[in-house]
Amino acid sequence: MDIEVLGALAVREHGIPVTPSARKPRQVLALLALHADQVVPVDLLIEELWEDSPPRSARTTLQTYILQLRELITAALKSVADGTETRTAKDVVVTAPGGYLLKASPGTSDVREFDRLAGMGYRALDAEDFRGASRALGEALALWNGSALAGIQAGPQLAMEVRRLEESRLCAVHQRIEADLRLGRHREVLGELTVLASRYRTHENLHGQLMLALHRSGRRGEALDVYQRLRQSLVRDLGLEPSAGLRRLQRSILMTGPEVALDAPAQAPAPTTADRMVRTG
Repeated sequence: MDIEVLGALAVREHGIPVTPSARKPRQVLALLALHADQVVPVDLLIEELWEDSPPRSARTTLQTYILQLRELITAALKSVADGTETRTAKDVVVTAPGGYLLKASPGTSDVREFDRLAGMGYRALDAEDFRGASRALGEALALWNGSALAGIQAGPQLAMEVRRLEESRLCAVHQRIEADLRLGRHREVLGELTVLASRYRTHENLHGQLMLALHRSGRRGEALDVYQRLRQSLVRDLGLEPSAGLRRLQRSILMTGPEVALDAPAQAPAPTTADRMVRTG
């Protein structure tokens, strides 16, 4: 089974799509696919489908959705022309104690591959292999084809998973740019960083990277303007001043030339808690 969640949901068995068109069965499949080869409790599936107001028939209705998924999988399994397929749909969507399990192996999962490549990138960055880090993180990010689970009307469980995936994506982007800056690719990342800083108006790390990239490109005034815009957004939206690390970076830009900033990575903002969680998870 091949699973894609880093974009529109797509689940295929023997290359045949088994993603239902109806909203609630799609939610069930999405949650099972995100936790492939793990048991998803019935209570979590019911919360996803009906939040705090499940009908009395919730468990029976959920069983109907599972049956619909199995019907699609049965059709895909029967398509194997050589007759070597011995699995049934119940072997793919497994009824387990307390819940259901989507058995994905053998097969592929884009989110698992993303986690594998991103982990390689983080370890390479820690080892100061900046070229390897940029390459691995770039390959991880290339797996994304849009927003996670695009087109799914998410309930509380899927909404939480989408936030987690998007945070992982943003962290990978930030760390890939960090590797590129260490490799002297400051001009190459300017356009990307400009878009990101505009989108994430209070994200200090991205603004710090944009400041460095501009300064190293000989655009000192613009780098300082980025700091002022970030400070205004932080004060207005969060009631906070920029961090000590970002203030040090601003002073460094005021006092030094681009060549000094290249050798002063410690003056960039420290990784956020989310960065550390993803890199060590």
